[in-house]
Order: sequence, then structure tokens, then C-alpha cells
Amino acid sequence: MVKKITLAFAILLSVSIFAQKQARIVEDFNKNWNFKLGDYPEAINANFNASDWRTLQLPHDWSIEGAFDKDAKTKQAQGFLPAGKGWYRKTFTIPASWKSKTISIEFDGVFKNSEVFINGKSLGIRPNGYISFGYDLSPYLNFGQANIIAVKVDNDAQPNSRWYTGSGIYRNVRLVTSEKLHVGKWGTFVTTPEVSTKKSKVHLEVTIDNDNDTAREFTLVTSILDAKNKEVANKISIEKISAKTFETKVHNLDVLKVQLWNTENPYLYKVVTKIYEKSVLVDNYETPLGFRYFNFDSEKGFSLNGIPTKIYGVCLHHDNGALGAVENIHAVRRKLTLMKEMGVNAIRMSHNPHSLEMMQLCDEMGFIVQDEAFDVWKKKKVTNDYHKDWDAWHKQDLVDFIKRDRNHPSVMMWSIGNEIREQFDSTGIAITRELSKIVKSLDVTRPVTSALTENVIEKNFIYQSGALDLLGFNYKHEDYKDFPAKFKGQKILASESVSALETRGHYDQSDVIKAWPTKYGAPFDGNADWTVSAYDQVKSYWGATHEENWKTIKSQDFMAGTFIWTGFDYIGEPDPYPYPARSSYFGIVDLAGLPKDVYYMYQSEWSKKTVLHILPHWNWTKDQEINVWAYYNNADEVELYLNGKSLGKKSKQNDDLHIEWKVKYEPGTLKAVSRKNGKVVLEKEIETAGQASKIDLKADKTSIKNDTYDLVYVTVSMLDKDGNLLPNAMDLINFEVTGGGKLVGVDNGYQANLESFKSNSCKLFNGKCVVIIQSNGKKDNVQLKASTGNGIPISSINIKVN
Repeated sequence: MVKKITLAFAILLSVSIFAQKQARIVEDFNKNWNFKLGDYPEAINANFNASDWRTLQLPHDWSIEGAFDKDAKTKQAQGFLPAGKGWYRKTFTIPASWKSKTISIEFDGVFKNSEVFINGKSLGIRPNGYISFGYDLSPYLNFGQANIIAVKVDNDAQPNSRWYTGSGIYRNVRLVTSEKLHVGKWGTFVTTPEVSTKKSKVHLEVTIDNDNDTAREFTLVTSILDAKNKEVANKISIEKISAKTFETKVHNLDVLKVQLWNTENPYLYKVVTKIYEKSVLVDNYETPLGFRYFNFDSEKGFSLNGIPTKIYGVCLHHDNGALGAVENIHAVRRKLTLMKEMGVNAIRMSHNPHSLEMMQLCDEMGFIVQDEAFDVWKKKKVTNDYHKDWDAWHKQDLVDFIKRDRNHPSVMMWSIGNEIREQFDSTGIAITRELSKIVKSLDVTRPVTSALTENVIEKNFIYQSGALDLLGFNYKHEDYKDFPAKFKGQKILASESVSALETRGHYDQSDVIKAWPTKYGAPFDGNADWTVSAYDQVKSYWGATHEENWKTIKSQDFMAGTFIWTGFDYIGEPDPYPYPARSSYFGIVDLAGLPKDVYYMYQSEWSKKTVLHILPHWNWTKDQEINVWAYYNNADEVELYLNGKSLGKKSKQNDDLHIEWKVKYEPGTLKAVSRKNGKVVLEKEIETAGQASKIDLKADKTSIKNDTYDLVYVTVSMLDKDGNLLPNAMDLINFEVTGGGKLVGVDNGYQANLESFKSNSCKLFNGKCVVIIQSNGKKDNVQLKASTGNGIPISSINIKVN
């Protein structure tokens, strides 16, 4: 029921709306948890002795702290790291004055099979390790006294995934306090029925929870703020709600002179929802808002805001390299920044819901998101995967997934599954229709898709369901040209492509493009040191090289775009190598966050940057014939010089994506010069490196926040006396961190490195490694020292603490 608002009250609200303090209190609940590996059911009790438990700060992943073990139950797919069971426990106090409030706890992700207890009472279980969830603590709290929360995590049944999952409370936890009349969990849904720069319409649905024993009358206020926090629209209504119930209220607003969200200028507004009782603010809630419109077309591909836009996408797994599954917004920002600089404009969340931080950063940084719910339905892929929980949990998991993410403007498609086995039998028809119906009951503004592997219509029952709005195909690049005729009128996307393999900085001198292995189960004839050539020459038997795939995609207008497998290497799935390989070879960037050479091919094609990149390094054997490749753009030609002598000019022909020369090695300087209309565009040089002389430390930022979360990534390189990288250096570097930081990860990107990610030392791989330092709460500036112990001077770097 909506009542007419008096002018005086409306004026009062408009004056005071931003001046009043926040009614909703959202607290960081990550600190001062106790943890122990094993099963401790008595830990739910107040008198349990946890004196020998470890104290830590969440998010936490105990698997990444373990040793690699060839016999680990997690097996190759999960990187040979341990899993098991673990318990978390925390003591906290809620003020006695808050007894009249609603207090809930929110978990962004626990892997997996979590059960949460408060003061001995079980609040519930959640098998799915990727789904965010929460519980109302209010009925069970001891206000003004100590409370015990305990969380059991059971990741013991293995294997349960095709990639590394991590174990534990690996995402953030919050305590949310509000009045009993408040916006419900994920309680807003904002859509933009009409979008234009002149005037756009906003439709807001707000779910109000009333935990009071009596009905309530309240004032609902909606304000839309621009990026400078200036109000650009508002709506006020008087509402009523019954006791102990929830109801959805609707506000419709118009916004003038709209700035559109796009991948180059991701302009964000926000919707502020406030609830007043008798002019007293009782709740406030924010919702992201981006004005954009998009379209998938069966002939023209994808457009954003009416502009034809090819989707330059990558698939990403949820792990953060040496941090494991631990979610940290600074790690995610670094990952996405590297992708943005490469020219990426889209991310596929493979193959389950990612973190809230990932979604927020995709909004802020301008990425089109394919949001994916499941890797498996009822038919298993590995012994203990989600198929065991499907019947009991898939509906709730899908609903919660959609509700959490549907307000993010970056999300432009919902994927209900990846390479689902039900596509090969008739059960796929009913399940696809069921899942699509659930999605559309919650959001009709985005298409439903699924990543398919079968392009023979008679064999693909997910396609036969007729419930997909957008067809996603994994691989099959040779068949793309036939898709318009085969799938008439269908909108089509390469949901996963390439699966090429590279090891950063390793160069096999061969002209052969080969698939390893040639087919499933075939003998593998890889390198003895577990490396793969960094030239774009090696692909999985089901995939393509990067160049093969991109040439196909860019020439097909009907293809909306592609998602490369993968943007980054990830822990687990080191196909086709067996142990000791423990992380993937598929990434364009290695696990440490160091780009491989093919990164620059994409940058030359996908970004607006002017690019000239040559490979390989220039330390070889006298007279050895070396393949020299160059990626470039914005130029007509590239001329190559060796020690000042021209080796000839070359230009890309037809659909070439690189140029190459055969060069007999001699030490010295290899130089490339790109020119356009005879004028120099860029020059790049590679010098033959001499003896190791200096450890170079380069931090990705000069200061770190004193908040116990902020990260600094330091790239460690071995240089000669002239500052040239030693491309084959494998020295063991020892690290010491003092002051306001602690070492939380080391990695060199080598897929078969079995040294701990948590060590205080790391071997260089092809001249480089990376150290991750996290704020420890001290105010002293951070100092990192690096040493080898073999006569090379100790290097150090200082990082200011703010």
C-alpha cells in the first residue's frame, strides 16, 4: 500500500537523507579465528579447550600450506595438495543493547561441506564450496556475554574436482547488524527497462524483512547517486508490512543525462535504499547500477550500447596462484589488470560462482562477464563431485547464485553448465529446461547459455531442449564456418577455446605444430624437464593454437567472440604431463603472474597499445639456428638487426599474426625496428646476458596499507652487470621480510616446481620469480632482502606503510 507523502516530510527526508549515520552495521569478521586440521565435534561447546589451535585471519586455505604428494587423494587434477577436514572457532561478544536487532553472519565461500554452529546450535550445512550463504544468529546469541561460533569444513572425500579447489573458509566473512525491519539478504533487484543517454528508466524491487512481532508502517526511500555521489533521482513512498514476514516493494525512477557503462568507461551509479520508521533511519542498503544495453545477434555477433563489439574473453579459475584459493581483492585486481592491459574485455567465471570481489572489480574495471553456475549436474565427472549433492541442493544453489550476482552490470550472460554430460542423453532436455526456468524466474534481462562440446544436433540433448538463448561451444574451431547453416538463427559464442600449452621463457627450436598427446591415452613425448615451448606451437589434441583460434574467430562476424582457455595458469590439471607437474600449462600468463610471449600477440590484436615484441632470449650456442618471432601492430613492417647488420624487413601477410626469421646465433644485440610509412614506430633490443651480477627487485607499488590485507607483488630477476636479464638463471633466492609486512607466497611460474608456495626461498625459473608480501598490521615500513649466498650482493627494497 502506498500513501501520499506530505510535502513537509518529503523535504525533511531530502535534507537529512545523507546526513544521518548508517543504520546497518557491516563488520569485518575475518580476524582472530582459531583453526585446527582434523575432526573436533566437541569444538561447538563453550568449555572446549582450543589452546593448542592456531590463531589466524581469514580468508584461509589450508591445502595451499601443505606439501605436494604424488599419492595425495586429490590427485593430479587438484595439484597433488592435501585436503581433509578442519575446524574453525571464534569467541565474540555482542553488546547487550543490541538484543532488539537482527544479527546475521555472511560467508562468501567455504570449501566445502560446511556446517556452522553458534553456541552449540547447528545453523545449517552447505555442501557447495562456491556458493555464498548466511545465517541469522539472533535467536541463539548471548547478548553482552561471550558467544562461540564454530565451523566444520569437510573436504575429505576425494577426488571431488577437475581443478584445484582449496580447503577451508577461503573467502571473506562478515557480521551484519540491522534493525528488525530491514532489507533482506540480496534483497534488491535493479533493472533498466529503457536505456538512453537522454533518459533511462530504473525499476527497483526491494524485499523487506520484518522480524518484529507486530506490523509496521515505514517510509521507503530510493536514491540514485552518480559516480561523484551526487543524487540524480529519488523516490519516496509510505509502505506497510505484516509481522514476521517479507514483502517486495517496487520503485520506478527516471534518470536524465545518463553516462553509459562500457568496457572502456565502466561508469557506475549506485542505488541507495533507506527505510525510515517515524523519521528514524532503521536501514540502509546499496546496490550497484550500470546503464548499458547489449545484444547477441545470429548474424552480427555481439553489440554493447549499439556498438558492434567482439568479445575478447578469457576463462579464469578462482585460485590466486601462490595464495591458493584465498580470496584477496588486491590479488584479483592484479590479475584483472594484467588481463585489461592485454586487451581482454570479458571474463568467463570457470566453472562455478566466483567471489564477490571478482564481481565488483569486473563492474569497476569494465569486463563483460559470463557467470557460470555448475561444472556438473547429476552425471559425475569425478568420484565425489557435485553430482552427489545435485538432487538436494541445485535449486537453492542456483537461486542464491542468481540473486547474489544479478545486480552487477558486468554480468551479461548466465551459464548453467560447462561440458555437462547430460548433453549426450535425453535427461539433458528436462534438466536444461528446469534450470533455464529457474534463472528466468529471477532475471529475464540476460540470456541463458551453456558451454557445449557436441555440435551434432542429434547427439546434443541440451541443445534439443530449446531452452538456451545463446549457444556456447567449447573448441570446434574448424567447424565454426558451418554453424550458421547448421544452427539456423541461433546466437553463437566460443565459450571456451584454444587449450594451447606454453612454459614461460622456454623455447624449443622446432617448426612443427604438434598436439600433445595426439589423442586421449596416446603416449606422450614431451620434454624431460616438464616444460613446453613458449612459441605458439603446442596444443591439446582437442584444441588449437592461439593463432589458429583467433584467425578463425576474427573472420566470422556471426561469432560473438571467444573465451580463451585460459587467461592465467592455475593449480591442478597439468595435462598432459604427470607428476611432478602440478599446475596447468594453458595460461597466457603463468601462475606467478608473469606474461608468456603469446600475451603480446593478443595485446597487438585486442588492445589499443602500440606493440613490438620479439622472442626468444639471446643466449644460445654459437651458430645455432634460432627461430626469431615478432608480434607487432600499427606498423607496415619490422626490420631485424643482429649486431647492427640488417637481417631483412618483414611484414604480416594476409591473416598472419606474427612474422619470423631464421637466424644463426652469435652473441651480441638482437634489435627489431617497426616502421609505418618509413617512420620508426618502436624499437626493441635483446642483449646476450653475461655473468650474474645483481638481484633486481621490482614492486608493483611503492606503498602498502596498514590493514592486514593489502598485498605487494615483487618481481625478482637475476641481471648481469649491464642490467640484462639472465634468461636461464635458476638460482635459489632466500628472502627476509621485516617491518609492516609478512611473506605470504612465492612462485616462479614453473609448472613442475614442487617447492612450497609458503617457503622463505624460491628458485628462479628462466631468470625470474615473484614474492608476495602482505600487510601485518605494524606501522613500520616493509623491507624485503634477497640473497643467494653465492657471492652475489644482497638486494633490498623498501615499501612504505600507510
